[in-house]
Amino acid sequence: MDEDGLDASRFEGDDAASDPDPEPAGTADEGDSDGGSMPGVPDPEPQDTDVPEDVQKYARFTKMDGAQYDRVNEFLRDRTYITAREWAIARLCSDFRTETGVEMTKIGENLPELVPFMTDTYTPQAVNQARSSFEDKVRTAGATFLYGAMCDFFTAEELDDVMYEATEVAKFLLEVEGVDLSVEEELEAEERISSVMREVREASEELRAADLAESEAEAASDGKP
Repeated sequence: MDEDGLDASRFEGDDAASDPDPEPAGTADEGDSDGGSMPGVPDPEPQDTDVPEDVQKYARFTKMDGAQYDRVNEFLRDRTYITAREWAIARLCSDFRTETGVEMTKIGENLPELVPFMTDTYTPQAVNQARSSFEDKVRTAGATFLYGAMCDFFTAEELDDVMYEATEVAKFLLEVEGVDLSVEEELEAEERISSVMREVREASEELRAADLAESEAEAASDGKP
């Protein structure tokens, strides 16, 4: 997708812009105030077993190695409603979902190991807040898009352009996450989306036609002697 400027290298760099949505302060577990070692007590050797095995094997965001949070956030804010934090945590909540719920403690405690551009640990409450924010934004964006599609503001061709641009951004984010989409899968997804949008447009036209017919019938009825 280089021709559209959608490449992972856009996320890298040290000259990050001012972040309109920085990682929230106080998400990490509290520790020693000075962060230093106690005199006369040797630092403990790092233990690989401190990191759960499934976290060690997690490779969803490996294409983002070297990425800066601010740059990722800037990219997303230009193209979506979600922030870098919400994107990462929504994906992690999907991947670490169990039969009894989402492993929010595991996600929060191992966030820097799971996502290269996240630099701090999160409390379970902070993970849940980001997940909830992602869900709310998806629902709001969905309602906005459907209204735009149904209110006859866009022509059919313009609506196709909107869908194409949205699909390209969504596919890019999936590819950055490490999801390998075959050509067949891409075409199938695009056809499903196009089919749904055709049904939405047809239903909208039928609804407007029925409303117009009802209004004309009421006007004719009111005009009777």
